[in-house]
Amino acid sequence: MRLLILLVPLLLLVAWTPGWWVRHTMKKYHRPADRYDGTGAELARELLDRHGLHKVQVETTKDGDHYDPASRTVRLSPENHDGHSLTAITVAAHEVGHAVQHAQGYAPLRMRSTLVGMTRYGQQIGAWLLVAIPFITLLARHPAPGILFFLAGVLSMGLAALVHFITLPTEFDASFRRAMPMLREGNYLHPPDYPHAERILKAAAYTYLSQSLMSLLNIASWFRYLRR
Repeated sequence: MRLLILLVPLLLLVAWTPGWWVRHTMKKYHRPADRYDGTGAELARELLDRHGLHKVQVETTKDGDHYDPASRTVRLSPENHDGHSLTAITVAAHEVGHAVQHAQGYAPLRMRSTLVGMTRYGQQIGAWLLVAIPFITLLARHPAPGILFFLAGVLSMGLAALVHFITLPTEFDASFRRAMPMLREGNYLHPPDYPHAERILKAAAYTYLSQSLMSLLNIASWFRYLRR
């Protein structure tokens, strides 16, 4: 029990640290806000056109920077879509990297898209199981079978963790095999900015590491509950 008391804060710190570092890095390089003449959206459009991806749209969103393979759309947060900072330019290149992956049939991206759809349905089933378990227990007048708890936990949290882990190599590929070469080949950045852009690209990839760790922490808590 004492070991658990010591481990929980440590696990929380490990899970929280990557997310904090990502937010800190992105915010740091949003200054100065007028670092570049063009906006993130303008750079994204230019990079897409240079790769022949004229049908891929660039939009602003409040749901976080991402590429949507279903609608073939690069979506950027308002500060990156309309911003002129190093963060705006670099994040735009990263999301275009995903569009290039999609156009080239990059297998891990296809796998992620398939798993995201499976995860959505799996989480819905898991949520229904969590709601149904108390009624099953009441009607049957005995504790719900452990297999239901196990299944609900795996469907609700395990699939999300799997998607996040599979996403990591996809993110690193978009950052360092796609975005950084595009930025260097086009001389889009001021020379002193390239090392800083690499930090931003790492942060863009590590966003999913933080989510993976939190998913694992949730699963660990779930199984600890089952053992009671």
